[in-house]
Amino acid sequence: MKKSYIVDHSYEGIRIDKWIRNNLGKVPQGLIEKSLRAGKIKLNKKKIKSSTKLSTKDIINVYNVEFKEKIIEKKINFQPTNKVVKENEDLIIDDNENFIVVNKESGIAVQGGTKSKKNLIDIFSNSKIFENSKPYSVHRLDKDTSGVFIIAKNRDTAKLFTSLFRLRKIHKTYLAICYGELTKDKGIFDQNLIRYEGNKKITENSKTTYKVIDKNSNCTLLEMNPITGRKHQLRKQLSIIGHPVYGDDKYTFDNDLKTKNKELMLHSYKIKFIINNKKYTYKALLPDYFKKLIKTKRLNFLN
Repeated sequence: MKKSYIVDHSYEGIRIDKWIRNNLGKVPQGLIEKSLRAGKIKLNKKKIKSSTKLSTKDIINVYNVEFKEKIIEKKINFQPTNKVVKENEDLIIDDNENFIVVNKESGIAVQGGTKSKKNLIDIFSNSKIFENSKPYSVHRLDKDTSGVFIIAKNRDTAKLFTSLFRLRKIHKTYLAICYGELTKDKGIFDQNLIRYEGNKKITENSKTTYKVIDKNSNCTLLEMNPITGRKHQLRKQLSIIGHPVYGDDKYTFDNDLKTKNKELMLHSYKIKFIINNKKYTYKALLPDYFKKLIKTKRLNFLN
């Protein structure tokens, strides 16, 4: 049995594995790779890799594949109360016809997973701001990282932001408080990071420029500008050089440090980009707990 699909303009430039997950179900990456290798999924009658980018009016053929049985768990939408919706609306930095910018709180995920949990997309799906549209996540921000986050109001804007991120036309600045005193006041972290997709080990190069704002023998307050966009990039990079972020249980291997700080001291402070020759710059105020630790550690930061 063959099923054919025509790619519409909203998926221009999107990887085929992402298209499969968006249109055919929550399919494990390993099954997608296996199906592509076996020729059970073809693009314009040709075998392709999972990283292949789509173009408008491409034809995707699916041969004798039924993914529904492979879906392990079903995502459960989070149902926010009116109070939760209002609290997050109050964190909006900008609201225009195409997107909103919000100062995301630490402890809240961007999207829901296989278990019911609080997340921004489900919250704003219930907001009057998206009454005639739907929220689209256009980039990543760790659950425990606070700060600037963009949510698109339509698929075309989401596609535009995705392209800008891919082309590195969006510039993000993070603030972090890490353990110990960095020896150099500025430089670049250039490291290979390892992640896994199932049993497959993947090594990716990561680059981040940094500048120390203030430091002492106990800790360092620094500004970081990621050049690449790897998962948990900044946290991994600081951990590798022996200066993990305060509050980072995942990438801190010293049990004594894990108990010292509850909140992750990593904040998406600023984002800059240009659309149609118009410059956009957004800043997110520091959380109170972040400002408190700056004061407690006697660090200087001019906002």
